[in-house]
Amino acid sequence: MRHSKSQRVVYLGLMTGLAIGLHIFESFIPMPVPVPGAKLGLANIISLYVIINFGLRDAVVVTVLRTVLGSLLSGTFMTIVFYFSFAGGLISTLLMGAVFCLFPKAFSVVGISLLGAVTHNLAQIAVASFVVESIYIALYLPYMLAFALPTGLFVGLTVQQLKRRYRPS
Repeated sequence: MRHSKSQRVVYLGLMTGLAIGLHIFESFIPMPVPVPGAKLGLANIISLYVIINFGLRDAVVVTVLRTVLGSLLSGTFMTIVFYFSFAGGLISTLLMGAVFCLFPKAFSVVGISLLGAVTHNLAQIAVASFVVESIYIALYLPYMLAFALPTGLFVGLTVQQLKRRYRPS
């Protein structure tokens, strides 16, 4: 789908604003699970939606802006929380975009979202392993995945419904 340059800028600005809003909103939701750092990943709804409707390059821009601006607004910029969010968001967006572009018929939107959720956690484990200088932090991965898979499913189902009901014109 082709958009004029001004339409694209407006849509991506709106998507970035929505992603930042979801990023900040999510930080206020108390998690009822004993997994530190567990989140719903609501802003990933926007990343995946942008991949589908605008492409990988635009999704990367939205993800970078969301993590940087969201962390500035929430007071976590350049903290370990920022690095976890940035690495997880960027690497999962890159993977979801690559899978969507390279294998358009092989994975459903839900499947791509689940891959993104797993990748997000793997990236966070890599950053944590670097920070604490121990590979043993990877033992935490099964607990993270136990929470990430249901939230990845939720994100995928949400984007699937958005895709069916709304497409930028």
